Amino acid sequence: MDKKLTLLNTKREEAFLGGGKTRIDQQHKKGKLTARERLHFLLDEGSFEEIGMFVSHRSTDFGMQYEKYPGDGVITGYGTVNGRLVYVFSQDFTVFGGSLSETHAEKICKIMDMALKNGAPLIGLNDSGGARIQEGVVSLGGYADIFYKNTMASGVIPQLSAIMGPCAGGAVYSPAITDFILMVEQTSYMFVTGPNVVKTVTHEEVTSEELGGAATHATKSGVTHFACANEIEAIQHLKKLLSYVPQNCEEQAPAEPYEIGDEKRLKLNEMMPENANQPYDVREIITEVIDSESFLEVHKDFAENIVVGFARLAGRSIGIVANQPAFLAGVLDIHASTKAARFVRFCDAFNIPILVFEDVPGFLPGTDQEWNAIITNGAKLLYAFCEATVPRITVITRKAYGGAYDVMNSKHIGADMNYAWPTAEIAVMGAKGAAEIIFKKEISTAENPEEKWLEKEKEYSDIFANPYRAAERGFIDEVIEPAETRVKLIKAFKMLENKVVNNPRKKHGNIPL
Repeated sequence: MDKKLTLLNTKREEAFLGGGKTRIDQQHKKGKLTARERLHFLLDEGSFEEIGMFVSHRSTDFGMQYEKYPGDGVITGYGTVNGRLVYVFSQDFTVFGGSLSETHAEKICKIMDMALKNGAPLIGLNDSGGARIQEGVVSLGGYADIFYKNTMASGVIPQLSAIMGPCAGGAVYSPAITDFILMVEQTSYMFVTGPNVVKTVTHEEVTSEELGGAATHATKSGVTHFACANEIEAIQHLKKLLSYVPQNCEEQAPAEPYEIGDEKRLKLNEMMPENANQPYDVREIITEVIDSESFLEVHKDFAENIVVGFARLAGRSIGIVANQPAFLAGVLDIHASTKAARFVRFCDAFNIPILVFEDVPGFLPGTDQEWNAIITNGAKLLYAFCEATVPRITVITRKAYGGAYDVMNSKHIGADMNYAWPTAEIAVMGAKGAAEIIFKKEISTAENPEEKWLEKEKEYSDIFANPYRAAERGFIDEVIEPAETRVKLIKAFKMLENKVVNNPRKKHGNIPL
């Protein structure tokens, strides 16, 4: 027995070394943690249970049979994060550059199956050079197996991807299917084709960082939801993100203990500028309404004209979508629409109530928007709100113009409660443009057209640039004092706790992709 235990311990030590000390040192020199170190920082102390430690590849081509490592470049298993069960895989760049082989893929698929059966989040720590070239099509097949399981798990369990190193070629599509992507600045990148291929095909000179680094995907493409300064920060973001989401689609979003006290926030009465065209930062309103320091913004540096993220209200997890007047006046454009639509669908899939702060002058005009399908992309946000069955509440703080009023979770598309501040303006368009159209003849024939225009602008504004016409129709449930916003929202979300919606039976809708 002693000999057998010695052999077991020897094999375990071999597995713990991954690709060997030299390669581990190289990993550290790049400012990167090893696969096991990442799991150590992510999971609760002593909770990790490894599965498949001794799995090795089956390839015999190109002399591969002489080079084998226990685990085959990926560490898989389960553990807990703040006491909650999660399944994890962590790719080991010290073993064949973390490349994906047939058995590497099988290990990941096994963990994915277990996560799905047991209803717990799946976390992937990606650090891989791509498909293992020596194995040819079986490695490609392994990727496809993972993509299929990602798709089957979508909307059933939360799937989080942290990109800790290279992620190129086919490897990028698994994270792309998952719910959230985190990247590390300077040490991680994602692209379908690398700089060398780009140079060959298009003659563009570009670095890996410029082409697919964290900053690029956080600001230009929106591929990544969080760009983190280092791996420890990325892991902390993973933990925080998990604290807002349930284990699976059958559970409610987590709540923290909270005692109701004086929930009025008088500061909100002073936040709206006197001039309706003056910008303000909607984050200041969000901060006042939600529980202290509970806002986790998603896609912070992408499509900044809309703000989305998680927060807590009286301890309960909610998702927030808010127009941002401080950037492009808060208009909806292509990127803002797709950013918000994706977030709304995630919240709806995992029973997270949605709160909307609306101050939107309309959709962004221009040939660039029209030629790049603002119609279809704007419809994505409309569709996402329409199909969402979670509790949905809208607060109109200022402008709610045109089709954008409809799209931003209006009563007409299924919102449960719609509040407006006294500063709200709900109309087809701004008073200036409306007056020009309605009173065009009167203005053009007046002795002083400019003076007449201002007169008619005020006339239109008095009639429509307020929340009361909409309230008369029941499109607004209540016009509220801004300071009461938090009080009203806490009560309304509490009232909506047991909301049930029976939508028409169907296989699935056809969202305008």
